[in-house]
Amino acid sequence: MSIDPLVRRGRADVHIHTLASDGTSSVAEIFDRVERDGVLDVIGIADHERIDAALAARAMAADRGTPFEVVVGQEISTLGGHLVGLFLERPVPAMRSLRWSIEAVHDQGGLAIVAHPLVPYPLCAQGFMLRRLLDDDDPAVHPDTIETFNPTAFGRYGHRAAVRFAAEHGLSEFGASDAHAASAVGSAWTSYPGHTAADLRAAIDAGTSRHHGQFHGSIGQLGVFGRQLRKYGRDARAELLGRVRRDGTGRDLGYPDGTLRPPRPVPE
Repeated sequence: MSIDPLVRRGRADVHIHTLASDGTSSVAEIFDRVERDGVLDVIGIADHERIDAALAARAMAADRGTPFEVVVGQEISTLGGHLVGLFLERPVPAMRSLRWSIEAVHDQGGLAIVAHPLVPYPLCAQGFMLRRLLDDDDPAVHPDTIETFNPTAFGRYGHRAAVRFAAEHGLSEFGASDAHAASAVGSAWTSYPGHTAADLRAAIDAGTSRHHGQFHGSIGQLGVFGRQLRKYGRDARAELLGRVRRDGTGRDLGYPDGTLRPPRPVPE
């Protein structure tokens, strides 16, 4: 399908991590970056194994009146590699089969996007596995697409194979930053006809989305890794101090009241 170069397509980056998992930026810092750049129409928070920061981000966007939409996502660790679930309302349990996890995302009415695939590493889904799912008679276990552009080291390694695989199997192009710092948000994105999250979803279904972006440099990725290590140190201290003080606090999860912990139920 040809694309009219004069029509401004929407831009979405829906694979972003926050302090709630292994990201190094808060939701507010990510919002500030997106508003300052002014080019993204949709963002998605997709922390590992949790959606609390994504739910908070969606509420914050509504309160703040942001010029972009927020999609609730999760990067799910499966036995067959990482999977990004989008348009979720509850977290998907980790460490189940890739087949089970895709079906669980679809049971919520979400989209299942295979993250940084076709790299010979346990965190990445392999081609034989994806082909088996796509050939299955049950459409509920079919991934909606794969990341054809992920700017991380995994994505760089598997990029060409992912593009070929998507073309061979009629899957739409999909790009996302997999950002672990606010500075990386928007370094890769998906363009699509329209501007809303619903338009993005329709484009993925119709095969009219396109990927864009630049690969991260090695030095930049090492810098993020260093910030992650410092964050883990702060997290450990905050968790320990919260237990010592018994004040119901813990590490900063990157959103308002994210250091507070719900009280434990008292046994009857």
